[in-house]
Amino acid sequence: MNKTSTSQKPTLVLLHGWGVNQAVWQATTTAIAKEVKVITLDLPGFGAERQFPQPYQLAQIVDQLAAKIPEKSYVYGWSLGGLIAIALADRHPEKVKQLGLIAATPCFLAQENWPGMAETVLQQFAVALSKNLPQTIERFLAIQALGSHSARTDIKALKQAILAFAQPEPAAVSGALDLLSSIDLRQAFKQLKMPLVGCFGRLDSLVPVAVTEQLRQLQPQMALTTLAHASHAPFISHPEQFITWLNDSILRT
Repeated sequence: MNKTSTSQKPTLVLLHGWGVNQAVWQATTTAIAKEVKVITLDLPGFGAERQFPQPYQLAQIVDQLAAKIPEKSYVYGWSLGGLIAIALADRHPEKVKQLGLIAATPCFLAQENWPGMAETVLQQFAVALSKNLPQTIERFLAIQALGSHSARTDIKALKQAILAFAQPEPAAVSGALDLLSSIDLRQAFKQLKMPLVGCFGRLDSLVPVAVTEQLRQLQPQMALTTLAHASHAPFISHPEQFITWLNDSILRT
């Protein structure tokens, strides 16, 4: 009976963002509903996943992750992880029962009529990476807690969890940054057939909330949630609201 019950649990796969590892989900996995089976994966070259394609190409990254993801999973990705989740849903649709974007879009770089990150911001990260990888990632972590009432504590706990793993491979970090600046999956996103959900922060400076209107035009049936006081990492700054959204988006289907 227990085996049958477990097999019927929805499987949630969480993909982390740039520069970090699966430890960003530590608080999330302990708070999520018991009815959900959770799998947290490291992107290739990050955390415990030391193997990665060179050059750091999206198709190979997606194929490497797909080998670890059960069919008909709820695949949710944050930031870069969301971009990769879109590619996964396009390339391996049998793996994705529902796609969830957390402060993520199919195109991160600002384009004409498309809100996004300024190219200068990505260039600044690239220059900083070449000078001091750990310091650049620490700065990136500080951005994630914007909007939190306990930002300093949040960042300290997050940093400790992330440092439990080895530092990411420098080639993977720079390669992943290149993906953010060069990949445009809007057409692939528009053609996805599975249910789509999204959680965004109104104060996000990296993925402007205005992009949700563009997402709705590409996928009119997408269920979008915006947290009024959250920034780029709502699961860090507003964990209770985020968990409510996460549980509801999975268990209601």
